[in-house]
Amino acid sequence: MLVRTFGWSMVITVIGLAFAGLIWGWSGLAVVAILSVLEISLSFDNAVINAGILRKLNAFWQRIFLTVGVLIAVFGMRLVFPVAIVAITAKINPVDAVKVAVNDPDRYQHLVTNAHPAIAAFGGVFLLMIFLDFILEEREIAWLAWLERPLAKLGKLDMLSVVIALVALLVAAMTVATAVPLHGGHGTVDKTATVLLAGVAGMVAYLVVGGISGFFEEQLEDEEDAEDAEDSEDGAEAAGGAGVNTAKKSGTSALGLAGKAAFFMFLYLEVIDASFSFDGVIGAFAITNQIFQMALGLGIGALYIRSLTVFLVRKGTLDDYVYLEHGAHYAIGALAVILLVTIKYEINDVITGLVGVVLIGAAYLSSVVRNRRLGEGSGEPEQRTEVPSGV
Repeated sequence: MLVRTFGWSMVITVIGLAFAGLIWGWSGLAVVAILSVLEISLSFDNAVINAGILRKLNAFWQRIFLTVGVLIAVFGMRLVFPVAIVAITAKINPVDAVKVAVNDPDRYQHLVTNAHPAIAAFGGVFLLMIFLDFILEEREIAWLAWLERPLAKLGKLDMLSVVIALVALLVAAMTVATAVPLHGGHGTVDKTATVLLAGVAGMVAYLVVGGISGFFEEQLEDEEDAEDAEDSEDGAEAAGGAGVNTAKKSGTSALGLAGKAAFFMFLYLEVIDASFSFDGVIGAFAITNQIFQMALGLGIGALYIRSLTVFLVRKGTLDDYVYLEHGAHYAIGALAVILLVTIKYEINDVITGLVGVVLIGAAYLSSVVRNRRLGEGSGEPEQRTEVPSGV
C-alpha cells in the first residue's frame, strides 16, 4: 500500500534532488530538500480536507485530481502563481515578470513580499469560510462537544458564517492593514483598501465555487433519492423492495459524484489547495528567492500531500478516525487567523506548521480513545471509497 501510494512521489523526489544537486550543487540540493519538508509540514491538514472531498468523487474525477490536479498544484501554484502575482501587483506584462523572476531574484522577492497582504487576505478569508461553515453545521459526531454543539445551534442563523468572516476582514483591515511594514523595514504603507478588496474576492471565490459544487451535489442526491423511492415502490409490489433499495443506494454512493457536480467539486478542491499553498510560497522566500528552486522544492512537497490524500482515502482513515476532519478544520481556522495576522506581523513557519500538526494529532488520539471505548479500534469501516490505482 505504501509503495503503491507513495512510489511516484519517492521517484520524483530522487530525480528532483539529483537534478538540484547537478544544477545548483550541494547548497541547492539542501534548499530543495528543506522546501519539500516545509511544504509537507504546512499542508498536512490540507491532505485530510482533500481526502474528505476526494472520497465523494467517482473514479474518473479521482484520476483527474491525481493527474491534472497535480500539474495545477506543482506548476500552477508553485511556479506560475508567484509570477502572475508579480505581473499584477507591479503592473508589468507576464514576460517581464518572468525575466524579473529569473534575472533579478532580489527584486522578485521584493515584489512578491509587497503583494503578501493581498494574498493573505484572499487566502485567510477563503479558509476562514471553510472553517466557519464546518463548525456552524450541525453534525452527528462532535469532537469538542462543549463548543461545537452550541455553535451548531447558532449556525441555524442564515449567512452567519459570512457575517463573521466579514467582521474578521474588517477588523484586519482596520488594524494590521493600516501600517504594513515595507520590504526591508524602510517605513510602512496603508494596505486597508487592498486587504478589503482581496478579502471580498476570497469570499466571492468561496461562495461561487463552493455554492455551485454544493448545488449540483444536492441536485444529484435529490435525483438518487427519487430513483431510490421509485425502485422501492416497484420492489415492494414485486416482493422484498427494501433489499432492492438498499442495493441501489449502496451502488450509487460507491460510484461517487460525476458530471457537473464532480467538475465543480474538483474546482473547489483546487481553490482549497491554492489557498493552502499561499503560506508555503511566501514562507519559501525565507529560504531562497530562486524561483526554480522554490518551484521544485514546494512541488515535491505537494506531490507527497497528494499521495497522502490518496492514502487516507484508500485506507478509509477518515471513517476509522472520525475526529480527524474536525482537527483538520480547526487547523484551517488557525491558519486563516495566522494569514490575516501576517498581513503586518511575521510569524515563523515552524509555528504555523506545528499548530496544524498538534491539532490533527490531538484529533487522532481522541479518535483512538473513542474507538477503544466503543470497541471499534480493529474494526473495518462500513464503506470504503477506493481511489483508482494505476495512476
